[in-house]
Amino acid sequence: MVKLREPIPVSEAINRVLEHVMPLGEEKVALEEAYGRILSEPIIATHHVPPFNRSAFDGYAIRAQDSTHASPQHPVSFRVIGEIGAGHVGDKPIGENEAYRIMTGALLPDSADAIVMFENTVETSDGFRLMEPLKSGDNVSFKGEDAKEGEVLIEAGTKIHPGTIALLATFGYAEVKVGKKPVAGIVATGTELLNVSDPLEPGKIRNSNGPMIQAQLDRMGIESKSYGMMEDDLDACVRIVERALEETDFLITTGGVSVGDYDYLPAIYERIGATVLFDKVMMRPGSVTTVALLGDKLLFGLSGNPSACFTGFELYARPAIQRMMGSTELFLPHMQATLGEDFTKANPFTRFIRGVWEMTDEGIIARLAGFNKSNAVSSIARGNCFIVLPSGSEGYTKGCQVDILLLGSEQGESVWRL
Repeated sequence: MVKLREPIPVSEAINRVLEHVMPLGEEKVALEEAYGRILSEPIIATHHVPPFNRSAFDGYAIRAQDSTHASPQHPVSFRVIGEIGAGHVGDKPIGENEAYRIMTGALLPDSADAIVMFENTVETSDGFRLMEPLKSGDNVSFKGEDAKEGEVLIEAGTKIHPGTIALLATFGYAEVKVGKKPVAGIVATGTELLNVSDPLEPGKIRNSNGPMIQAQLDRMGIESKSYGMMEDDLDACVRIVERALEETDFLITTGGVSVGDYDYLPAIYERIGATVLFDKVMMRPGSVTTVALLGDKLLFGLSGNPSACFTGFELYARPAIQRMMGSTELFLPHMQATLGEDFTKANPFTRFIRGVWEMTDEGIIARLAGFNKSNAVSSIARGNCFIVLPSGSEGYTKGCQVDILLLGSEQGESVWRL
């Protein structure tokens, strides 16, 4: 007798997963190895930036009060008493109508409070003439205007990108505390599966889900171990799953989660004593996505259909992995777009359509990426977003406003509510 499954909303399924995820702890890594990791400590300014008042342009450092009456009719002359390059300092303060030639980033000399840009002067034998007045602070980059000592600049839980690296280097973080990364296990199920290099046979297909999941993990910077392909042999499957759980922090299986005679995942969960958190979700594709828990380890049972498998990973495995690393940005970034074509199919469940978004003169337009059944592969390759079509509709028409989830972006901008 086939067991009836009770579908739950996508948001509830996500919450059930996240309720059982804790960060794996932290470790220190060298700055050179920190890119892509998750900060487990805030970045705090250890000094002012800039650390001193400095020139914002190449020009001349002057006292602004000496330029008060400058005009094209009555230019004011200045005598240059020296030159200050970046990393150097002036050896004496400037006096009335004196100036230093100064380069961008150089420390202002004593008594100077404004910078005249080269292009706003007329050169003379011993200096220059100025045709317009300056105010104190003109063209000066002030001490602490970018960051003040003790200021919290980046919070813990943020992903480290190139700009973060620049900030860490600025404040002398030769090492940085980051969240530990999990190791994933991958198992593909099904007697119908062939290796990628195998020639096709009647009734067989090549294993695309395993390499695809590995690539999705690679995109997140997550190490994975492949345990190959399981045939439809319950005892052999149990042994592989038990070994994988011993060697990894969580397990992703593809296929075997439907209700067919050879879909062994429910039986495997029962055999090893795992608790099923859910086994049906109100979504298309991937309604049979299943997640189970054994101890503190999650088992993600994703559909054997490629599009459903891909979608299940992004919606459920991704936020869990992010939380394991201590991230506060768990979800895919999102934005609104205009639907670029009709989608007339009724929506009993929320649909996640593989789409392509682009910026046009009419705004952001999202269109279907091609063939969009759950077994589709081509639309995964073409798509750069999910077009989200909520349930309860008889279909959507061109011009509707829709939410889209952006793919290929590793840093979520906000929590997207389903």
